[in-house]
Amino acid sequence: MSDVVLGGLLGAALAVGLLLVLTSVPRWRQVDLVDRLEPYLRDTRPSRLLTDLPGRRARLGTLERLLAPVMSDGVRWVERISGGPGTVRRRLEQSGTGTTVEQFRAEQVVWGVLGLAGGAGAAAAVGAARGPAVLPMVAVVVIGGLLGVLGRDQYLSRQVSRREERMMQEFPTVAELLALSVGAGEGAVGALERVARTCQGELSVELRRTLAAARAGASLVQALEGLAARTSLPPLARFVDGVAVAVERGTPLAEVLRSQAQDVRELGRRRLMESGGRKEIAMMVPVVFLVLPVTVLFAVYPGLVSLDLQL
Repeated sequence: MSDVVLGGLLGAALAVGLLLVLTSVPRWRQVDLVDRLEPYLRDTRPSRLLTDLPGRRARLGTLERLLAPVMSDGVRWVERISGGPGTVRRRLEQSGTGTTVEQFRAEQVVWGVLGLAGGAGAAAAVGAARGPAVLPMVAVVVIGGLLGVLGRDQYLSRQVSRREERMMQEFPTVAELLALSVGAGEGAVGALERVARTCQGELSVELRRTLAAARAGASLVQALEGLAARTSLPPLARFVDGVAVAVERGTPLAEVLRSQAQDVRELGRRRLMESGGRKEIAMMVPVVFLVLPVTVLFAVYPGLVSLDLQL
């Protein structure tokens, strides 16, 4: 690494440190509403049940207090870039990880810092290889940070899609078990409790949450509508509508569940056929663009060589 690149990196680090120090000065730092109201709402003698344990924050207590202002500013910046918390909260509920919006924003900030570090390393390597160029190096660092923030968002989307795929795979079996339980004489709530207690998987976890909401005071229809709202699967929404209609109007529930299980199996079969068709077309790409030209070349090359020798 040349002296110019090393000096540029050290100057950038010094500038970032001075900027953090200046933005953390109480006179210039913007105080939010929570910090203003906390001294007036804080109890002088709080209960011991509401306080943290003595050793809970002993490991990173000082580090957390030092990084809290910077982390809060980073969370505000990430929210300004990626949008409000409404969509993020819904996707976190769909992922089933139990992560809050604040934790997700903090993870995005961490991923962004790692992206900045990776971008700085790439910029240093490029500068050492091709010479110092300030604007491209800064662009690489900024792009690395943005890729880190967006990468955490894409990872959340991937978690949601994988969970919904597992729920779609479990849905026909769960619907068949519910139909067997209802056909044996149990009610809708009893059948849901039996299946939720017997099965394992993402859909059974959602059924347990639905039953917990029903026990907390909501009706079964409202709890099932909450299950449909936590997912974006049309077959599950139709399942909730069918169970709600069967419970409210007294229609045969077993036949509805069997027909829905059959529909989901047919949907899975169609998706499998479509995936096979796409894979078949993808397999034609190396055949047409790699194997066929090489075959033609092997067939034509001897003739070209013989013509060249005769000429």
